[in-house]
Amino acid sequence: MRYDKRVILIVMDSLGAGAMPDAAEYGDRGASTINHIIERVPGIEIPNLIKLGYGNIEGIDLTSEPDPDGAFGRAAELSKGKDTITGHWEIAGLVTEMPFQTFTDTGFPEDFIKAFEERIGTKVIGNYSASGTEIIKELGPEQRRTGFPIVYTSADSVFQIAADTDVIPLEKLYDMCMIAREMLQGDLLVGRVIARPYIYRDGVYTRTSDRRDYSVDPPSDTILDLMKGAGYEVDCVGKIHDIFNGRGMVSYVHTVSNMDGVDKTLDYMKKAGNGIIFTNLVDFDAKYGHRRDPEGYARAIEEFDARIPEIISAMRSDDVLILTADHGNDPTFKGWNHTREYIPVLAYGKKIKAGAEIGTRKSFADISASICEYFGIENTLSGTSFIDEILV
Repeated sequence: MRYDKRVILIVMDSLGAGAMPDAAEYGDRGASTINHIIERVPGIEIPNLIKLGYGNIEGIDLTSEPDPDGAFGRAAELSKGKDTITGHWEIAGLVTEMPFQTFTDTGFPEDFIKAFEERIGTKVIGNYSASGTEIIKELGPEQRRTGFPIVYTSADSVFQIAADTDVIPLEKLYDMCMIAREMLQGDLLVGRVIARPYIYRDGVYTRTSDRRDYSVDPPSDTILDLMKGAGYEVDCVGKIHDIFNGRGMVSYVHTVSNMDGVDKTLDYMKKAGNGIIFTNLVDFDAKYGHRRDPEGYARAIEEFDARIPEIISAMRSDDVLILTADHGNDPTFKGWNHTREYIPVLAYGKKIKAGAEIGTRKSFADISASICEYFGIENTLSGTSFIDEILV
């Protein structure tokens, strides 16, 4: 076994690369996160992504780089769904055949809500599908008056609890979420229970960075389990810990922003470990996609692009950098939910063949399959490796 390799896998959360052929089945015909951002903000400046080959990816409406530094392509999602868990799990080699339960149209059943209220010792308000930022504006005054937590859902498989932390302390909010996670099983199984803390200052409701996701365990191994089992470091940054419920990890850190995520990724890269650094940059999705803010989204992409040279400078000779996404969240699209899209795949490193094309992959899981092959680990997961196509 050789301990001289690392993969730095960074998920640009929700930065989709155009609608998949089955997007209409999800209500997402015509969605295209990056292209509609480009249309709305035509002066977007992302020279480092472009130099890696981002504009060379099929379906992305940017000028292609004649001599890209990286390998490039896109991947389709085999899993049924378009949410955070199915996207990340598939990147990690686990395809979800059956979508998680959603409660978009009806909210959660009345008998469950009553049972939940009994367990937490208070009534709740809300219980319908909504934008998180809008529902706290709508029901925030009632929460401050009554002390009742706000519960809501979306087109994703989520049960979300929002609380003004001046009214409901943060630890109590977390306790409520753990109770909900325990109760939401069987026919009510959802992918995630999410704590959504916020504060009210000077007439403005603002979410804090203390969000926590309580996910279900992956039903079988992922690339994290295989890497850890082979004796490699598995270091996770951002909400990766929450998405995989801590499974397969050697260490992890939470983050408060995209830039904090880059900083903590660089911290891991400066250490002498060997294995995988798996990072999620959530601001693209949480702050700009769901809030339908293409201008803010464009600024966030530019901010990340400006940090890419730092990441590259911290790479060792056998390191491979992979930049991708987990789904789309077109900030110009109707509603406030994720969109069913291809994801970009960019790979860079001294061992990566500049300008190599991997085309359109049939599954996000091709990423984990490629990581397995790069480390010489038997791939017992889904996916087909493309590593031989891009190694020098």
